[in-house]
Formats: sequence, structure tokens, C-alpha cells
Amino acid sequence: MDTNAFAVYKLLVVGILVNSWMAGGFTATKNITGESGTPKAVKTGCNETQLLWDMEACGEKFKREMASVDPKNWCNLTHFIGQYNAFSNCSEIQSTINSCFWPNTLVENYMIHIHKHFFSNCTLKRVIWVDPPDDTLTIIILIPIFLTLAMIALVVWCSKRSDVLA
Repeated sequence: MDTNAFAVYKLLVVGILVNSWMAGGFTATKNITGESGTPKAVKTGCNETQLLWDMEACGEKFKREMASVDPKNWCNLTHFIGQYNAFSNCSEIQSTINSCFWPNTLVENYMIHIHKHFFSNCTLKRVIWVDPPDDTLTIIILIPIFLTLAMIALVVWCSKRSDVLA
């Protein structure tokens, strides 16, 4: 057997082994076992009521921690990044505990409520969108039109001269 063919064969075998090894860690067929070795019952539904209570607990802790931050610094993320990270982690953990995906509608609505409470005045300057000047707008519109016409003309010219170009 040729050495290059043998190297390709070895690479193929190693690739298949690595692929099966990697895919084996991501299957959902593994049993979840308790300490006794018997399969545990897995929760199948999201407990939304409990999740709302837990989100309130996360929010209250965040509000207590934000009370230590001066309100004029609420728009500067560097002053409260640790507290916000803890709040976000708490929401993710509580969603997982209550068998809910994260983020979900309940968590998002609660986070929007928190953002409205603490960060509603953080936009210092409103962005006003303005149309570009007429000259710029004309150029932006005409360039694609002329390029399209040029490409059509080139295709027609080449199709008529196919016997010379071939």
C-alpha cells in the first residue's frame, strides 16, 4: 500500500474514532441515576409559579445590593457589574432548578421590570436619524442601477460573440 494512501486511511480511522468519542458525550440517552443507582424521575414541566417567586427573591437581593450604589452611578456599568452578574446568574440557576429554559418569557419580563426601575434614565442623548444629503442619496441609488445595466450589456455582448470567445 502506498504511504500516502496509508496515511489517509489512518487519518480516516482516527477521525471516525474521535467523532464517535465526541458524539458519545452529547447523547441524551444516558440514565440519570440517584445515589442508589436507580434512575431518578426527571421533572418534565416548568414550574412557573415557583420561578416567579424565585425571581422575586433574586430581584430583592439585587435591589438591596443596588441600594449601596449611588443612584448617579446606576448608568455606569463598572459600578454594579458584580451585582448585575449575580442577578443574571441567579435567574439562570432558578430557571434550571424549576425545569424551565433560560431565558424564558417570565425571566425576560422580570428583567425588563428591573431595567425600567434602575436604568430607565440612562439614555443621555437621543439619536435622531437624518436622511443623507440628496447628492449622496443619488449616488447610492444610481451606482447599483448602472452596475446592473453594465452587467446586462456585458452578458448580451458576450452571448453574441460566443463563437469568437470560445
